[in-house]
Amino acid sequence: MELSTATAFIRDRRNGVLTTIRRDGRPQLSNIVYAVDAAGAIQVSVTANRAKTRNLERDPRASLYVSRDDFWAYVVVDGTATLTPVAADPHDATADALVELYRRLAGEHTDWEDYRRAVVTEGRLVLTITPDHAYGMLPDA
Repeated sequence: MELSTATAFIRDRRNGVLTTIRRDGRPQLSNIVYAVDAAGAIQVSVTANRAKTRNLERDPRASLYVSRDDFWAYVVVDGTATLTPVAADPHDATADALVELYRRLAGEHTDWEDYRRAVVTEGRLVLTITPDHAYGMLPDA
């Protein structure tokens, strides 16, 4: 499958299953909400203490599975993950990136200062997956 076809499919959705690799080599799956940026990179707000984050710090290979609502079409995008530093200040670059990601996913927040404080308290950061391969089944494509 062409990456452009896969990106077009996942760009219209927000929910997926992220797969990372555990220390023992087995897959670790997480339900996530994501956004696709203009360049086709996939972005997710994650916390530093989660298994997916620790797995990606050790091994940056990741896959994202996204299905159509009726479950009869799907795409898997494989890629390499990068992680921003953990938000350490409500107005640092990571907090700014999390605000931008939130806006792309949900629009405006009712209290941005509260949101910025929360991303620091929760130890949030941005996971970005740069796709390099895709496969799946899109019967209508």
